[in-house]
This record gives sequence, C-alpha cells and structure tokens, in this order.
Amino acid sequence: MRSVDELFDLAAEHRGSRDVIEDMMPTIMAPEDIAGLSDDRILAGMTKAIFQAGFNWKVIENKWPGFEEAFEGFVPVRWKFMSDEDLDYLLKDTRIVRNGMKIQTVRDNAIMLCDLEDEYGSAAKCIAEWPMTDFVGLLQMLHKRGSRLGGATAQYFLRFLGKDGWVMGRDVVAGLVREGVVDKTPTGKAAQQKVQAAFNEWSAESGRPFAHISRLLALSVGPNL
Repeated sequence: MRSVDELFDLAAEHRGSRDVIEDMMPTIMAPEDIAGLSDDRILAGMTKAIFQAGFNWKVIENKWPGFEEAFEGFVPVRWKFMSDEDLDYLLKDTRIVRNGMKIQTVRDNAIMLCDLEDEYGSAAKCIAEWPMTDFVGLLQMLHKRGSRLGGATAQYFLRFLGKDGWVMGRDVVAGLVREGVVDKTPTGKAAQQKVQAAFNEWSAESGRPFAHISRLLALSVGPNL
C-alpha cells in the first residue's frame, strides 16, 4: 500500500495541487457533538439516506421540509408505534415520496433507535462512541438491526451525520484494488475486515480521519489507473 503522503501526491497529479485536495476533504463532527444530537435527528438522517438511495437526491432534498412535517419531527418513540392508519395516511401524503416500503423503515428504525437508547443512553451516543477501529462493526450493526441500512446507505447516512468513516464508492473501491487491499467491491466480512485494517493503518500513520482517507482514495483514481 502507498502511504497517505504518496496518495496525496497521486491525487494532486490528477486534481491540481495539494491545496485543492485539502479543500475537498469532508467535514466531520467531534464525537461529543454527535453524542449531543437528539435521536429524532438520527432517525431523520437515516430516513433521508434511505429515500435518497436509488432516487434523485435533489427531489428528496427539495421535499425534505414536507418529510419533517409529515413525520412530525421524526421522534423515535412516536414512530415505533406507527399504526396502519398512520401508514395509510402517509401513503396519501403528497408532501413526501409515497414509497410504502421506505415509509415503513421509519417504524423499524425507530424501534432500533429506542432499543439503542435503552442500551447506550441514546442512539446518538452509541454512534458517536463506536470505536473507529471497528467502523465495519458499526456498519454491520446498522445493517443487521436496522431496515434498509445495508450497502452504501448507512455509509452515506453516517457521512451526512458528520460521523467519521468511509463511503465505498466506485473510485474508493478502485483505489483499494489498486493498493492491493481487496480485489473487488468488499461485500463479504473477510474483505470488509481487510478494508478496516487498511484504514486503521493509514489513519495511524497519518493522523487523518477515515473520511479524509476515503476521499483521498477516490481523488487519487485517475484516467490511467
């Protein structure tokens, strides 16, 4: 594997300069700031990422104030008890995208968040304090216990939330393959652990957060690689 410094040089060759690369690094929040979020913001973030998956992101963004109104601020304890009447009403509500299966994830994920509150004090605290050396474990937990939070959906949710971590986009995968970490998109547990180990090593070497390394890998992929 190249060092993070070498990845910076490679990215700069393709994108202009190190200063340009630095300006493109994502912003992450401190763990204590994430822990201070209310769990309605966690449920809202999950729901937004789920509705954006496979859909036009701009449409969801434009309609989001309507989502907030229709779901009454996304309070988990309210939506863990979503009734059939609630669902019927939401399926007719033009303020939102009326996808029944995605609407029902609000109930399922509200149940998970209430359970995490019982276990950790709040779902936000659970996410904030989850160790980065086991980021893959956080993704697996959200996939197993949540609804429609597999693949890149949970990764985007966490990125939008401000949680450090990677987003396994096409260029990131290409960078990982080039560096010999994996030989294809890491879907299996063994491959995901290889990705975790690589990010742990890069972060320890450079002091950089995972989100920066993830973006750096993507930016380092050029037309001749």
